[in-house]
Amino acid sequence: MTFFSLLFRYKFLTIILFGLSFSSFSQEKERLAILAQRQASNQALRDFDEKKNNTFMTEDALITTGTGTLISGKKELTKYIENLKGPKMYWVRSPDEVIINPETQLAWETGTWKGYVEGAEKPVVGGKYSAQWTKKSGTWLLQSQLFVALPSQK
Repeated sequence: MTFFSLLFRYKFLTIILFGLSFSSFSQEKERLAILAQRQASNQALRDFDEKKNNTFMTEDALITTGTGTLISGKKELTKYIENLKGPKMYWVRSPDEVIINPETQLAWETGTWKGYVEGAEKPVVGGKYSAQWTKKSGTWLLQSQLFVALPSQK
């Protein structure tokens, strides 16, 4: 191998490795942005601030509740929450995984959720959830969420 062919290979590998590390950095930056949105959404729910919580969703967001009710859009979600009977509750979602697709500007999140009655320290319900995020607007927003209530696992 000549010096020039070795130099070319070195530069080529350097460019590839730099591209991969830049891509990884970019992916991590996007993942952290989604996690920040999730944390802010959880806080809005804890504060019973539905108006603020709606800012983390697309207008046409789809939500499947833990008991299987499908809600289409922010307006319907607001009506659903206003019509709930019983004590006030909030939900906390704890992500286990967030995967970004940079080409489609979509992301997948999955984890566990817990529901708390206002003032309580222990959850009264919980289970698994998955969410689809979109960044079409320049900000990561929830496009879809699926919650499944599951028996408590000790």
